[in-house]
Amino acid sequence: MISHITGTVLDLDLRYAVIATGGVGYKVHATTETLEHLSHEKGPVSLWIHTIVREDALDLYGFTKKSDREFFELLLTVSGIGPKSALAILNSASPDTIKDAIYEDDASHLTKVSGIGKKTAEKVIRELKDKIVVQELSTGSARTNGKQTESSMAIEALMSLGFTADDAREAVKKIDKSLSTQEQVKLALKNLQS
Repeated sequence: MISHITGTVLDLDLRYAVIATGGVGYKVHATTETLEHLSHEKGPVSLWIHTIVREDALDLYGFTKKSDREFFELLLTVSGIGPKSALAILNSASPDTIKDAIYEDDASHLTKVSGIGKKTAEKVIRELKDKIVVQELSTGSARTNGKQTESSMAIEALMSLGFTADDAREAVKKIDKSLSTQEQVKLALKNLQS
């Protein structure tokens, strides 16, 4: 599988770029933000690649940041979300904005995307909320805007105590987000025991 490409931009389109490396030009589908970034680069460019192999095609999806590729791959874990839909979601807003919307159960960013209705948006939120928390905590990239960081760590702590992700999230949702992780865990445990 191709996971990274460094080369020069041969061509740019509204939906893809052609990156030349080793005498071969690779068609790489990308977000508008990535294509904009590539249009300003004068020398060699580097992209993190997600490769999709099908019976009749080999498709490459490129991202300037590894974290964006990882979020794209996370979106693909939701049944009913294919690479085109995942790319469209990433075109609708930044990954951090989409993650915030998922944390807050706000489907509005997702329903703006063509082909994604309310039910699919709710499914994305339901299936990804816990995965995002675990992914960010395991990579050490948990949000630093206070609310998500403390809440995410509280959810992770409750999960490590044996509670399901849904129960942990539900218990933390009812608690003041300005409290420390330790205080949130204590209050959540009281909620879970009652």
